[in-house]
Amino acid sequence: MRIAVPKEIKNHEYRVGLTPASVRELVERGHEVWVERGAGVAIGLTDAAYEAAGAKLAADADEAFQRGEMIVKVKEPQPSEIARLREGQLLYTYLHLAPDPEQTAGLVKSGAVCIAYETVTGPGGGLPLLAPMSEVAGRMSVQAGAAHLEKSKGGMGVLLGGVPGVAPAHVVVLGAGVVGTHAMQVAVGMGARVTVLDRNVDRLRQLDLVFGNRITTQFSTALSVEEAVLAADLVIGGVLIPGAAAPKLVTRSMVARMKPGAVVVDVAIDQGGCFETSRATTHAEPTYVVDGVVHYCVANMPGAVARTSTFALNNATIGHAIALADKGWRVALRENPHLRAGLNVALGHVTCAPVAQQLGYADTPAETLLG
Repeated sequence: MRIAVPKEIKNHEYRVGLTPASVRELVERGHEVWVERGAGVAIGLTDAAYEAAGAKLAADADEAFQRGEMIVKVKEPQPSEIARLREGQLLYTYLHLAPDPEQTAGLVKSGAVCIAYETVTGPGGGLPLLAPMSEVAGRMSVQAGAAHLEKSKGGMGVLLGGVPGVAPAHVVVLGAGVVGTHAMQVAVGMGARVTVLDRNVDRLRQLDLVFGNRITTQFSTALSVEEAVLAADLVIGGVLIPGAAAPKLVTRSMVARMKPGAVVVDVAIDQGGCFETSRATTHAEPTYVVDGVVHYCVANMPGAVARTSTFALNNATIGHAIALADKGWRVALRENPHLRAGLNVALGHVTCAPVAQQLGYADTPAETLLG
């Protein structure tokens, strides 16, 4: 199969779909890999390194998309990239379609076969292709929140870990999944007072065993969320419903009653965000203020640590990329129900039930397109 890796064009996005090591894995299996010139140079992955791994260099995005039977990316395709997709072409990347009707319509119209990293499942449950970026984003969320609690960044002027004789900041984490767990690890390590809320009591028990009295666990209800948010200096939103839009756990009225200068970091923004006041921002302009509360809602947070993120992502995605290239998408998806769960749009049909329900499309089961 001919595989192509275009350079990412989203604002301040420096990750790349394949590393030279991943290219070599594919080339040694007889596949042809084209990488757009300069695709990885911002994170130290030079064109020479790709050529040494066996890749061919595409002059620009047009050539990359023309060459590739499978396009491997990181972020969802931007409008100019959607326009380059053709019927039957395979797209393997993050999509986050539920809160994005324009992208969904474009992909449906293109006729491409679109597999989303974030809905591929794992044998033991979970979302293994989403997990690496959730780990990065969870850890970064506390760094970003701590920085924006500084007065010069619009915050209330609180040091996250406090100092002897002065109380630390109170960090509230909504969701005890991968994002929430990694956010807690960093927040506890920095000396903050941490409260985590989740509806899975077994997960709260697990966290209690790990963290002990260094955190407070609470069952998530509308009342407990409201009380925690109003008492918080920093709120991390890390809730996820696979494939669907994130639930709005924090209302606009709650935000209006939060402490002046408090900070919210909405890691769920790729799926629409879990604060009613959230809207996607960029690394160039990461924050805005609503009712005196600083909102950090960068939709590609791991892009800020692009080298770490690229290698972590490739560790998770290369196995399925090899399967798709070796077998073709129909056979690969027939044989692997976990990879099949990643199919979101194919040949003009929406094949992910939560996306179809959210955006008003007919739900076409993937099995009907696999022959």
